[in-house]
Amino acid sequence: MRHDDTDGGRQTQRGAPTAADRGWDESLYGEPPAEPGPRPGRASAASAPGTAPGAGGGRSGPDGGGPSGAGGESPAAVSGAPRRSRGRRVLRWSVAVLSVLILATAAAGYFYYQHLNGNLHKDDLNLGDSKLHHSDPNAAGQTPLNILLLGSDSRASKENVRLGGSRADRDRPPLADVQMLLHVSANRSNMSVVSIPRDTRTTIPKCTDPDDGKVYPTTTDKINTSLQHGGPGCTVATWEEMTGIPVDHFMMIDFSGVVSMADAVGGVPVCVKKNVHDPKSKLKLEKGTTVIKGEQALSWLRTRHGFGDGTDIGRARAQHMYMNAMVRQLKAGTKLSDPGKLRGLAESATKALTVDKGIGTVKKLYDLGNDLKQVPTERITMATMPWVYGGGGSYVVPKKDDADQVFSLIRNDVALDGKDKKKAEASKSAQPTEPSRPKADIPVSVMNGTGTSLQRPVTGRAGQVAQTLTREGFGRAAADPTPQSRADTTIRYPREELRGDALAVAETLGIPERLVKHSTGVQQVTLVIGADWREGTSYPKGDGGGGADKGHHKAPESADTLRGDNKKACMDVNPNYTW
Repeated sequence: MRHDDTDGGRQTQRGAPTAADRGWDESLYGEPPAEPGPRPGRASAASAPGTAPGAGGGRSGPDGGGPSGAGGESPAAVSGAPRRSRGRRVLRWSVAVLSVLILATAAAGYFYYQHLNGNLHKDDLNLGDSKLHHSDPNAAGQTPLNILLLGSDSRASKENVRLGGSRADRDRPPLADVQMLLHVSANRSNMSVVSIPRDTRTTIPKCTDPDDGKVYPTTTDKINTSLQHGGPGCTVATWEEMTGIPVDHFMMIDFSGVVSMADAVGGVPVCVKKNVHDPKSKLKLEKGTTVIKGEQALSWLRTRHGFGDGTDIGRARAQHMYMNAMVRQLKAGTKLSDPGKLRGLAESATKALTVDKGIGTVKKLYDLGNDLKQVPTERITMATMPWVYGGGGSYVVPKKDDADQVFSLIRNDVALDGKDKKKAEASKSAQPTEPSRPKADIPVSVMNGTGTSLQRPVTGRAGQVAQTLTREGFGRAAADPTPQSRADTTIRYPREELRGDALAVAETLGIPERLVKHSTGVQQVTLVIGADWREGTSYPKGDGGGGADKGHHKAPESADTLRGDNKKACMDVNPNYTW
């Protein structure tokens, strides 16, 4: 990934820099103070038996830690707690195999259906006060799918401790140390996966724990701490607030299924540019391509020090590479026909998962897996949220404009690989541009979607804009009191012949054409005023779907994208960890 030195991004390598050279000083992050263990119910939801967290190293900094204060230090750091020994380093698992777990569960079909349903842990989707409305269906009635993939660093099992977790942290509430949003396009032609570094500092909205009613107030902290504010539903609320992307489902995984699945598919090929040895994760590979299985796969997924500059950013790319390779293995016809292996895989996959109640059965996971299998490998794009350092290097923040562009593309169901542009332009010429009737006869519904998790809706906003349309000749414009919550302002129309009517409304209010969309979810031309337009009667210039209106129809270079069919991808090795 490339970042300009002037805006806080990664500096040019000099010699063999360490993570500490880049501000990720592990000595800052000692062991967090003891906290009450998860309640009965929450323990199974957030840290099911068999959990095995991923990467080693100190907590937080690049390797995550206890709740951070304004300066990014944990309480233990302030008191000068010593760096933990290697034997007590956290072993984190990775969510990089989550899509494959879905596919594997789909392969298991209805095997032990009721038993497997009982293995799944279910939790509430969103614990915030305000939820974004789901994406609108396209002209064919199809809707995009946004799934938040989470991984906790829980060590609430003997197996986790055996693999390297700290006994002292066994009862500590887990952190969401791996976070990826999986976006599947409405027509299932492409998939985009965006990782957010766990040390991204952001606003965590107010969340209410559904089990005990405890209210966690709005705070600013590293995004991985959101899991401690009532469960995965608060992480969903945080993502919606940060990205403006409505989340349809979440899936949180522990490590119990990773090793068995890597073995079940016959191993996964990975590549390193030099010999690598990271004693903390126990990864040791020779230069070139190696097929990894079992605990060696775990070592690949959890290593941080061995890749790139030793920060969490390199590990995210390694996880993307592993996920792509495993999906290719399954799509290439890898057989999962052995009954014993299939049974063990189904058990591991379901026990490893905590899901929202909307996908809380094996059948729903099976259907979801079939949706994902429709996407061609060459149209899968992995990316990392563009970021810059903040707080002297102790955390990162979204890189303005570039991060907004990535989030806007996903909100508007535009593929990160840039291959949607020609398709959209080719079809535009055949669509009507002139109104189907006089403006006075066009019914227009105006809705107020300005409220978010952190901002109250602007009172009377729909009525104000409806009055503006009326003054401009749209005699049938009216405010609809139905509450909404949208990041981007949109104008939707139900039938192709009404596109000209919607464009006339857009032109009157200065709304970009890109925000005019064909949708089967409305009965007439419908304007939803989003959080991007909280005042005034003319749409603010410079807004409107972020980078998409500026001619950018793909992810920026700073998103460090990786295509699913890239078999030549190979990891850069940290010079300090070669042999």
